[in-house]
Amino acid sequence: MYYADIKKADVANGLGVRVSVFVSGCTHHCKNCFNEEAWDFHYGKEFTQNEIDKVIELMDHSYVAGLSLLGGEPLEHVNQQGLLPLVKKVKEKSPEKSVWCYTGFEFENLNDPESMKMLKYIDVLVDGRFIEEKKSPALIFRGSANQRIIDVKKTLEKGEIIWLDGVWERAVGSGNIYE
Repeated sequence: MYYADIKKADVANGLGVRVSVFVSGCTHHCKNCFNEEAWDFHYGKEFTQNEIDKVIELMDHSYVAGLSLLGGEPLEHVNQQGLLPLVKKVKEKSPEKSVWCYTGFEFENLNDPESMKMLKYIDVLVDGRFIEEKKSPALIFRGSANQRIIDVKKTLEKGEIIWLDGVWERAVGSGNIYE
């Protein structure tokens, strides 16, 4: 697996300050994708044990709320294989920190064994392809209105899609002008 970037203090891709890993490789090719260069599975650098160790070290601060996985496409098969050791280590070392994953796949289609292994370590899944015609600057933590912010644990327990509660309020406090 290759990666495009690792950000040590990202506040745009999940609640709180996060360490974000942008993987390389995506087959969705969404129109006007914000990270088109990362479609190439060999873009950037190889993701090795050194990068896993670096991410774990970057997360070892009380101000870091968690890890965000973006792309490219984190849930492409080859990327799942590269990310699984990372998310396992994150949850082992810091179970209180959340793992967010952004994917163009829809939750309902992530029922293969590899995806189910990954979902076990993901707290929040922002799913669905980016659709330019459904883009809105009023959306928080997603690019287009078709995308959902899913509480993975509750969704797996209940067997139905459960949106993450209170995302807006936790992100910006009261005074949501878009409600």
